[in-house]
Amino acid sequence: MTSRPEFYRFHNGEKAPLPFAVSEYETRLAGLRAIMAETGTGAVVFTSMHNIAYYSGFLYCAFGRPYGLVVTETDCVTISAGIDAGQPWRRCFCDNITYTDWQRDNFWRAVGSVAGEGKVVGYEGDHLTLMQRDKLEDFLKPVTMVDLAPATMRQRMSKSAAEIALIRQCTQVADVGGYAIRDAVREGTREIDVAMAGRDAMEVEIAKRFPDAEYRDSWVWFQSGLNTDGAHNPVTARKLERGDILSLNAFPMISAYYVALERTMFVGEVDDASLNIWQANVAAHEYGMSLLKPGVSCAEVTHKINDFFEERQLLQYRTFGYGHSFGILSHYYGREAGLELREDIDTVLEPGMVISMEPMLTLGADQPGAGGYREHDILVITEDGNENITGYPYGPDFNVVG
Repeated sequence: MTSRPEFYRFHNGEKAPLPFAVSEYETRLAGLRAIMAETGTGAVVFTSMHNIAYYSGFLYCAFGRPYGLVVTETDCVTISAGIDAGQPWRRCFCDNITYTDWQRDNFWRAVGSVAGEGKVVGYEGDHLTLMQRDKLEDFLKPVTMVDLAPATMRQRMSKSAAEIALIRQCTQVADVGGYAIRDAVREGTREIDVAMAGRDAMEVEIAKRFPDAEYRDSWVWFQSGLNTDGAHNPVTARKLERGDILSLNAFPMISAYYVALERTMFVGEVDDASLNIWQANVAAHEYGMSLLKPGVSCAEVTHKINDFFEERQLLQYRTFGYGHSFGILSHYYGREAGLELREDIDTVLEPGMVISMEPMLTLGADQPGAGGYREHDILVITEDGNENITGYPYGPDFNVVG
């Protein structure tokens, strides 16, 4: 009878080129093991896309199946489902174990083969479900469990030189998408058609710059009229009309790294009420960028921009924070919530952090200047200030188009 293993190693083909050198991942692991030593953790079981990708290079596609990364003092092993065959091994810098679905919970048996039993186990409290936590306790029998999500988030917030180099290329790709979107804006054109033009241009550019990468998940939200009121409103088939407010949102995804380019635009012309709001938001954007420097807290920046809007009687139209961290994150996995420009975040900016400035004002449909106004640049915090790595222009001079 054919053997039906619980898990096995399927190291098929050769390792693929990853976005970073092996030394980059080794440095990240050294940082993680320092966290483990500080917390007395003997084994870490990561389950999130962002931490697995950050420490191993592998970005999984769950499709209802669990995935993991187990790190001990000596081992680093990704745990993947049989449906993916050898791809997870090729796309991680470390070892990989494939679990089978011949019986329930082979994932945890594979995890246990690396993590062992009776240790202090680190996990991600912001990701591990209650059901999977119960299984972890059943299979690994930990002495105790330690939530390492906050500590690993702090590690991810500080970017290496290699990460910043990749993010810089990502923003250049976003600029390509922005220009393609601008060129596609015409009266009578549908939102979806403009969005596809931007997405296609970015994917072509990504493939040119990164010929050895996997390509997935880049997208555009292009909104018009009433649909601009929310930052994350999906694309529709609405046709553009002259005088419409538009929101350009280009999001290239490269090897799990996300960036954004966001701009207010108008079709053909902009009325006086809208222009006043737009110019005020641009002024807040420029003021906000000037505040981003080492030693300043996220809350301090937020309160100062709040004061700027309050003086102009516009603060009531603000709908969310003024910016956030960039790196391994996206709209469906991961977030570095400790680096957001909000009143309740006291994180102090440091060189090597990457953060956006993106003030947004939303006026209801019954008001003059109705719509959502948002500008968005990505900045690298330097030793004495910041470097803006977004190139596409903002403001009325360039973005009244079509």
